[in-house]
Order: sequence, then structure tokens, then C-alpha cells
Amino acid sequence: MKKDFKKWTFFDIVLVLFMVFVLIITLYPFLNILAISLNNAVDTAKGGIHIWPREFTFANYKEIFGSNDRLLQAFFMSVLRTVVGTVTGVIASTMLAYTLSRRDFVFNKQVGFLLVITMFVSGGLIPEYMLIRHLGLINEFAVYILPMLISAFNVIIIRSFMDNIPPALEESAKIDGANDFTIFWRIIVPLCLPVIATIALFLAVGQWNSWFDTYLYARSNENLTTLQFELMKILDNANISGGDVTSQNAQVIADQTNPQSIKMAITIIATVPILLVYPFLQKYFVTGLTLGAVKS
Repeated sequence: MKKDFKKWTFFDIVLVLFMVFVLIITLYPFLNILAISLNNAVDTAKGGIHIWPREFTFANYKEIFGSNDRLLQAFFMSVLRTVVGTVTGVIASTMLAYTLSRRDFVFNKQVGFLLVITMFVSGGLIPEYMLIRHLGLINEFAVYILPMLISAFNVIIIRSFMDNIPPALEESAKIDGANDFTIFWRIIVPLCLPVIATIALFLAVGQWNSWFDTYLYARSNENLTTLQFELMKILDNANISGGDVTSQNAQVIADQTNPQSIKMAITIIATVPILLVYPFLQKYFVTGLTLGAVKS
């Protein structure tokens, strides 16, 4: 170890110090939010909390979960829509991308052009709401799945990845008697696992963080409420009832919280579950983006 350290150059030392600095400034905001969420509300109003709580407590989290008895149902619904939406979105996007990557598909350019147009031009919120209503998706679970089923960006990324797969693999499979469906599931999908994992991460984060569609299309159905929507309502109530934190001057009752504590606790609740998924997909993430973006 000492011999290896002696071989370090000045550039190596500077690079290590720089990476440590980047690590610190990257982790500090998250650690600061976590410390405030676990600190006593009265003490938080005084300020000066950095990466460690001065008066450790779970009161902020108890206030959130105690103020809304529907959070457990909302958490289950968020997990359900994330899992179903991610799986169906990956399958639909991958199948469409495979179709567009086929050189013998007659309408390849036309369909690709229509997909690209949707990335620049949108019908707007009102036409979208009218479409959802006429399809009968208001207050239905499908409203979380169908509108996000196909994403032009995801399809283009997967298609670019598939374009790098040698055509000889498909030709040899056809010689062996495989049809298009077999080629897709036995050859294309296993080779596309890196980009599929990347798209799955995009879809999972989008589904988990989504709350506006619940507000627009499913807020009258309590069984379809999501965790993000319930946390948003709690945050709005905290802002209305709490006022400005700095004006309180630590005059908060001991068994209460303040808006800043509520915000930080909600941020942790909304962030941690999706962070637990990321390590399982990280090894595919960079590879999927890199190979999907470069065409040989």
C-alpha cells in the first residue's frame, strides 16, 4: 500500500482531493435534509442544523403519518402504479422500438417522424383532459398507466441501442426456424438488458414522483390516492397553518412541527424508496445510455 502511494503523482493527489470535494458537496444537501427531518421542531426553528440533528426525534414523521390515515393505502397505490407502469411501459416501448428497428418495416420513417413530433408539439392540458374523460379513465386505475405507456424519448433510446445489434444474429435465428416473436424474446431482449434497465429506471422515477395526474383525474376516488398526492396535501396544510418559519422565533409548542421540518421529512419519505431501487440498476444505467446514444 505504501509503495502504491509513493507512485502517486501530483495529478493523482489533486484528482482524489477534487473527487472528495465533489462527494462532500453532493452528499451535504441530502444529509442536511435528513438531519432537519430528524431534529426537534423547536430546535430547528433556531437554525444552525447541518448534517447531524441536535435533538434527535421522530416527531416530524409521526406528525405526517398521524395526520393522514390514508398514507398506508396511498403508499400501496404508489408502489402498485410504479410496478405496473414500469413493467407495461418497458414492454410497450421495447416492442415498438423493435418494430421501428426492423429494416423491412414499410412505415418506418413515417411512424418515427410522428414520434419525434410529439417531443416538440403537445396538445395541451385541456385536450388531454377531454381525451381522458371521453376514454372513461377518470377515477380509474388505468389513468396512471395508459397515458404514460409510450414515451417517444424512451422508444428512440431503445431503437438506437437495437440498431447496434448485428443483423447476422437475426438472420441466423431465421435460418434455424425462429419467428419474429422468438427472435424478439430470445435474442433482442437479453441483448438489450442495459438499455431496458435504464428505461425502467426512468419510468419508475416518473411514476413514483407523479402526483399531478392524481390531482386531475383521480382525486375524488380515495382508493386511487397516491403517496405523493397525500404528501403534497400535508405540505400545503403545513404552509398555510405554519406561516414563515423564521418569524416564529422558536415559539413553537413542543408537540408541534413547523413547515420546514414537514418539508424535509416529506422529502425524505418521497426520495428514499426510489433510491433503494437505483443500486440494483446502476450497473446498467451508464452502459445503457452510452450504447443507446452512439450508433456505429
